Amino acid sequence: MIALRNEEARIGKKISDLITCDIRRVREIIVVCDHCTDDTATQASSSGSSLVRIHRHDDGPSGKAGALNAGVALATGDLVLFTDARQRFAPDAIDRLARWFDDPSNGAVSGSLEIEPSLLGSGVALDSYWRLEKQIRRCESDIDSAVGCTGAIYMIRRRLFQPLPPDTILDDVVVPMNITMQGLRVRFDPEALAYDPQTLDGATESRRKIRTLAGNFQMLFRHPRWLLPTANRLWWQLISHKYLRILGPFFLLGCFVASWRLMQIPFYRLAFAAQCILLLLGAAGMALPRIHSRLLSLPAGFLFLQISVARGFVFWLTSLAKPGGGWK
Repeated sequence: MIALRNEEARIGKKISDLITCDIRRVREIIVVCDHCTDDTATQASSSGSSLVRIHRHDDGPSGKAGALNAGVALATGDLVLFTDARQRFAPDAIDRLARWFDDPSNGAVSGSLEIEPSLLGSGVALDSYWRLEKQIRRCESDIDSAVGCTGAIYMIRRRLFQPLPPDTILDDVVVPMNITMQGLRVRFDPEALAYDPQTLDGATESRRKIRTLAGNFQMLFRHPRWLLPTANRLWWQLISHKYLRILGPFFLLGCFVASWRLMQIPFYRLAFAAQCILLLLGAAGMALPRIHSRLLSLPAGFLFLQISVARGFVFWLTSLAKPGGGWK
């Protein structure tokens, strides 16, 4: 299932990729055009495949969550694979995902998104961050369940899908969390690969991180029950993986102020100096993105993430007044 808006240049190639990837398992390809103002639907129809089913929503934007709701309502298979228009799959990706469902305890499985290495020095830290993120998901999956999936490539049992509020920002976290709350597991397969042609440059990653962090704020206030150990067996994974990162700027500010106030003690004097140096290196790395030096890029990536938290909070507040605006 592909929920999209204005992807006429990509949809034909995407449909061809899905069919080539695993024609044995693909029974239908549902393309949900959410208020497309270009020829996306026409290009999808002209793919020549009888598997393609197109749903057009032309009465104003419904947002990605609304598009997902409409697409799943049309689906007839036991398993639904969610993907985006931009990425291509490894030849065995669909088959690898589907095999996980031989185990009845598994309700969803995420593939792994491979992103082109950044050409800018400032992107080195973002590359490292993404590798760390995937390693965390793998460990979570081995223990019990991953907290969230990769929106470009994940599969669920259709019967477990719960319709999303139309303004949901992080559908690829909310859908899997709803499945774990039903007692099933969400797994991560690092060998089920999707390839993204985009690099992790600052502008692209900034948009993605702001949207992701805004979604964390939305989840925090919309699903408080997920924080209760008595209600959610993954409560600590959710807090440590998703929510502590949005508290990072407050922790940093607290450390900075405390070190400044306690500078008469040598240890805190050193701590304050170290923080100032790291902030200056981070600022220099962000201002000079073409310099390839980990001495600048790693602090720059860390500082970038903290700034993104603040911008994500503003994005979330803005989304409260503009439902369905979370496509970009």
